[in-house]
Amino acid sequence: MGSHNEHTILVEKVCQIYDKISKLETLKPSKDVDTLFTELVLTCIPPSSIIISNLPINIQEIRSKLIKLCGEAEGHLEAHFSTLLASYTNPLDHLEVFPYYSNYLKLSRVEYDILIRHGYGQTGPPKHVAFVGSGPLPLTSIVLASYHLKETTFHNYDINPLANAMASRLVSTDPDLSKRMIFHTSDILDVTDELKEYDVVFMAALVGMDVEEKVKVVQHLEKYMAPDSILMLRSAHGARAFLYPVVDPKDLQGFEVLSVFHPVDDVINSVVITRKNPITSNINPHHHHHHHQLESESIMPSSCKYCEFQMFNNPLNKRSMVEELAIDD
Repeated sequence: MGSHNEHTILVEKVCQIYDKISKLETLKPSKDVDTLFTELVLTCIPPSSIIISNLPINIQEIRSKLIKLCGEAEGHLEAHFSTLLASYTNPLDHLEVFPYYSNYLKLSRVEYDILIRHGYGQTGPPKHVAFVGSGPLPLTSIVLASYHLKETTFHNYDINPLANAMASRLVSTDPDLSKRMIFHTSDILDVTDELKEYDVVFMAALVGMDVEEKVKVVQHLEKYMAPDSILMLRSAHGARAFLYPVVDPKDLQGFEVLSVFHPVDDVINSVVITRKNPITSNINPHHHHHHHQLESESIMPSSCKYCEFQMFNNPLNKRSMVEELAIDD
């Protein structure tokens, strides 16, 4: 699987798809957009030993542009279905109109199980959760609040006021979630002391469209999150790094990586769970657990709807177990 020839074929295919996507007049949902992004995901999903950082600079530049295009397409996809759902009297009763809703149920269950196993198995569920980069269709918060964390308050942060207005409209008619889902229009880098109030912070994949931006957000969260609070990131590995920026564990300074989960069934996303160190700030960057480096090529945030959900019937994903790479002291 790791032959030079296979890597060459993979890169050529990705570049061909990028060329087609970059020529589209719009990235709003359509047959052409859906077909091309699904083809891209099908190309990047199979296991691969390719190391993105070793590729030539021109390929790196294409990859950066592809990440931004995927982010733009996801924004259009969420806005489209949020608008459709808002046309119903009770939007939450019709979430199944979103084609990949059932997969969201699976992914949220995985994340809940991971959180309980490593964060709140004995102390009870978290009381206050923040989701950074919630967007116009905050299905993660909605599903977790509806089915798993039924007494938890969710604070959803997005920099876009229109996205928050659309998201808020979805829960406004629900007597329960309208009270437990709060929306903040803020750049997360401007949010400071409020971050200390959250037991768990979810960071969406597309918060920070490149490594530098993402690291800046992680450093900000590390500065203001409460000691022992949980930071959760979605991730993936292999050729999926063509879709999203890679987060290296060394960039998670001030956080202890508790576990990295790699689902191998139709749920595509890996999940990284970390804990804010009790003694924080001014941590020596050279004092990392030696085992963190073993994960450096396998952690990559990902939340693209095409990546998560178009793979439901992919024959490459016949296994149903979830592999866990637990990181123990």
